[in-house]
Amino acid sequence: MKTLRTLLPLLFLSIVSFAQDFSLYKQEQFIQNGDTLRYRILFPKNFDNTKKYPVVLFLHGRGESGHDNEKQLTHGAKMFLDNDFRDKHEVITIFPQCAETSYWANVEIETVQNKRFFTFVKGGQPTKAMSLLLAFTASYFKNSFVDQTKIYVGGLSMGGMGTFEILRRKPNTFAAAFAICGGDEPANVKKYKSVPLWIFHGGLDDVVTPQFSYGVYSTLKKLGHEPKFTIYLKANHNSWDSAFAEPGLLPWLMAQSK
Repeated sequence: MKTLRTLLPLLFLSIVSFAQDFSLYKQEQFIQNGDTLRYRILFPKNFDNTKKYPVVLFLHGRGESGHDNEKQLTHGAKMFLDNDFRDKHEVITIFPQCAETSYWANVEIETVQNKRFFTFVKGGQPTKAMSLLLAFTASYFKNSFVDQTKIYVGGLSMGGMGTFEILRRKPNTFAAAFAICGGDEPANVKKYKSVPLWIFHGGLDDVVTPQFSYGVYSTLKKLGHEPKFTIYLKANHNSWDSAFAEPGLLPWLMAQSK
């Protein structure tokens, strides 16, 4: 019992500490024409608006969609709260949230016998969520404290698809990107062929086939730009766990500049 009484306060402190960490992501919203994009933003420890900072835009997956302005922090947010990372890199990190009624990417989805099938669209108009995101980034990136040479984007699943989507719509904005278990129409790839890119996917993914990521990778190779490409042969759809554990991911990202 003595051991249990000792452990319980430590467990409580651990839970409180975790909650406090996520509270460092400030709740904000962007409104345009009556539509709202909710987002969470993490500033560097000693933010100074007279300085210039890199910005990382992170796009969540379908399961984190909504309007609570919280669920989008489920995957990836902890990675940017790491003290070692924050001590070495002064970065602004933004987690927007896609509404349940929309989608980051312009992709047609059909469900047959509880199995989802994706058809990526060549060109086309952006979804409402992507339109809001494009307007928000166009506005936010104009801030004097944003380093225009070091703006990055990454995401997982629907957010991996959204990463490719925003790259093709704003190819001159981003210094580098990473996409986890996403995909795109190969005909769109040429629009972001010059952006340094790291692609991840699980070899056993039965939600979003790894063939989608390979299609982007192989098309970029044919265009003369070979991105970093990592397949986790034994991983299913949650390959983001393995990608986030890559010690080289954030150092690689931060090393890129326009």
